[in-house]
Amino acid sequence: MKFRFLYLIYGAIILLIFDSCARRGRPTGGEKDKDAPILISAEPDHKSTNFYTKKIRINFNEYIKLKDINKQLVISPPMENQPIITPVGSASKFINIKILDTLKENTTYTFNFGNSVEDNNEGNPLEQFKYVFSTGSYIDSLSISGTVADAFNKKADKDISILLYEVTENYTDSIIYNERPSYVANSLDSIGFELTNLKSGKYLMIALNDANNNYKFNPKIDKIGFLPDFITLPTDSAYKITLFKEELPFKLMRPSEIKKGHIYFGYEGNPKGISIDPLLQQTEDFKSTVVFEKELDSVSYWFTPIEADSIQFKVNHKSFIDTVTVKLRSKEIDSLIVNNESRGTLNLRDTFAISTNIPIHKINKSKIKIIDKDSVNVNFTTSLDASKMKLKLNFEKKYNNRYKFNLLPDAIEDLFGNVNDTLNFNTSTKHPDDYGIINLSLQNVENFPIILELIDEDYNLINRIYATENQIFKFKNLDPKNYLFRVIYDTNKNRKWDTGNFLNRIKPEKIIYLKKPIELRANWELNEDFNLK
Repeated sequence: MKFRFLYLIYGAIILLIFDSCARRGRPTGGEKDKDAPILISAEPDHKSTNFYTKKIRINFNEYIKLKDINKQLVISPPMENQPIITPVGSASKFINIKILDTLKENTTYTFNFGNSVEDNNEGNPLEQFKYVFSTGSYIDSLSISGTVADAFNKKADKDISILLYEVTENYTDSIIYNERPSYVANSLDSIGFELTNLKSGKYLMIALNDANNNYKFNPKIDKIGFLPDFITLPTDSAYKITLFKEELPFKLMRPSEIKKGHIYFGYEGNPKGISIDPLLQQTEDFKSTVVFEKELDSVSYWFTPIEADSIQFKVNHKSFIDTVTVKLRSKEIDSLIVNNESRGTLNLRDTFAISTNIPIHKINKSKIKIIDKDSVNVNFTTSLDASKMKLKLNFEKKYNNRYKFNLLPDAIEDLFGNVNDTLNFNTSTKHPDDYGIINLSLQNVENFPIILELIDEDYNLINRIYATENQIFKFKNLDPKNYLFRVIYDTNKNRKWDTGNFLNRIKPEKIIYLKKPIELRANWELNEDFNLK
């Protein structure tokens, strides 16, 4: 028994040893590190004056890593040559900065690292970390803050640059196109911004969606926002800057032949009012049409017949007049393709449409039939949109019905004389209970006329109403989904939204969005208020 007892004790000790070893091999956990890195020293010191060196070393209390440093780091005033920041891609307890520019005299510089400095283990950011120094005898300490918004979209873009230009005796508005600003900040992922360590003075403030990241305004690719007046520092005011895309002056690009009888005229700006006239002796059977290709920023010129090697055009647009010559090399004409634009379910608010890849020249209505679910012929009318590439069949649509569309050969003839083969399309409408209704009341409208637009959450336009007086706006036959409303104040009464212009100090027309989406379900009728104040 004694030996057996000792054996049991020995076995228990062995088990405890193995259990202890097993426990030692596993992480015991503990509280997660939530502390951000801490700056412990810098060479030269943070907020040094009479700064003259080209090398900076910033030391932290733990290993750090730099995340998105190229995006996050903002240096103000901006430097012509970006400094070299190391190490990048590996953990260290320091950051080295090598300055490549010649520093300005008596200037306070701010290296704003944003949230790029993180601890290596948990990724806790040292938020809005800045290193500041001055080449003068003191640190400038003034600041200014505000928010950015978008003139047309509900949400502002991210990563907006806020630029301050000092207004001196040599100031001109062209400075934003050609020179770097006096100070710069960035909104990063928020709509708020702050510029710090500024000196007193008079400034122009603008905001840029700076596609080239060069702090210079390029109207072709950048959005811009500006304050109507110069600002004077110091100030306690907070500012809101609304960005917009300027409309470019009209400019004709070099035209090119796409296929036989089809030429693209590229352009910049607004092509409305353009006229394109061939300088040739036209025969009686000569046909042509112009189609605006908005997605391609081009105008399609379709024509037939022509057998020459080249054709000369006279292009007019307001005060713009030019003559261009296009070489004609293509021998092939596109084949006619016809597509159903209203596949599946047809909403009672929509019109059944057929699209073509070539402008339509003739429609033979007698060769088109619409039959409902009871095999009854449906009366209809036809119409072409401005492009002549969309044929609309207008008829009285009824709930919970099915429609068959039959197009016999030669129902459609395009510009080149191509005709369709036999085509059959089907569509259906829903039951009334499958739709919803929104009755909208507007409150605190500043002035009329307004453009009221119903859009979905993807900003697709559902309906548009031009209103010259207040009323209850009724939107029927809406599919169940979330909707938004926006109101455009049509200041110049031209029935469209107009953007702004920096040089002319024209602000874009005001747009107000309903703050929260409206959830509409099937068979619901909602009464909603939209307060524009």
